[in-house]
Parts: sequence; C-alpha cells; structure tokens
Amino acid sequence: MAELSTLARPYARAAFEFARERDALAQWSEQLATCAAVSADASVAKLLDNPSYTHEQQAQALNDLCGDATGAEVKNFVRVLAANRRLGLLVEIYALFEQLKSAQEKRVDVEVISAFDLDDATTARLSEALGRKLERDVQVSTSTDSSLLGGVLIRAGDLVIDGSVRGRLNKLAEAMNS
Repeated sequence: MAELSTLARPYARAAFEFARERDALAQWSEQLATCAAVSADASVAKLLDNPSYTHEQQAQALNDLCGDATGAEVKNFVRVLAANRRLGLLVEIYALFEQLKSAQEKRVDVEVISAFDLDDATTARLSEALGRKLERDVQVSTSTDSSLLGGVLIRAGDLVIDGSVRGRLNKLAEAMNS
C-alpha cells in the first residue's frame, strides 16, 4: 500500500491545491468520491486495467459512468490520470485528498471501539477531550467489539490509543516474555 500512496500523493496534492485555490474543496471531495466509488467497482476496475483500451477510451468510459455527478474540471483530471495510466489510483487519491482537506479544515475523524455501547454523554465528553488534545474539530464514530473485554481503542488517523483490557494484557504478556 505504501507504493500506491507514493504514486497517488502528487495527484491528490495537485487536485487539493487546484480545488483550494478555487474554494471548491467540498465539490471536489464529492466528485472524487463518486469517481473513486465507480472505479472501485469490479467490472469498472477490469475495464480500467484492460490494456486493449486506449487511455482516452478508459477516461471516457469512467467519465460517462460518473455522468453529471462530476464537473468538467474533474473529468479533465480523470483524463490526466488516464493519460498517465493512474486511473487505478483513484481510491487512494480520494483518501489522500480527504486527509489534506481534513488537515486544512482542522478536522479529524476518530473511531472509538469499545467493549460495550457508549452513551451520548460519554461520547460527547470523549469528543471534547480529544478535540482539546488534538487541537482539531473531532467527528466521533463508535462501534463495539466484545473481544476487548473492557476499555476503549481510539483511532484518529495515524494515532492509536489502546486503552483496552486486551491491549494491556498483551503488553503485560510481552513484558513477562522478554
């Protein structure tokens, strides 16, 4: 995956800078999401990887499938990707674009996994505390995993906070084995 990120990064950065200069981050985000979702479909991915089609035909097919959901600028971006044989990177480009957009907006999506359902008050307090720590606007999504035994596992981008009982037991086992 690191190789895909490396290949996709300049395209994501170029799209981000272009959209930011035109104050169109939200529109580009939506349109890139559409392109990424369409290109991720198995039958479309097969067409985009088929060397018997020219890059113009591949770009045209993807743009036709996206239809009116994408504007002229994004359609041109798809043509540039096709010309450089990078249409297969659209999902990764979209993910990197969203990271750049979140950093620009000082926003972070946080996933909280707990052993039991968290009530709204606890989620709000957790969101507030994480917002202070990360100095960002925090969007919290919660899920449950009964294998954690207790505590929570928090993921915010590259940051992982493992406050679960399972995580603590694993650390204890490693300490005892070394």
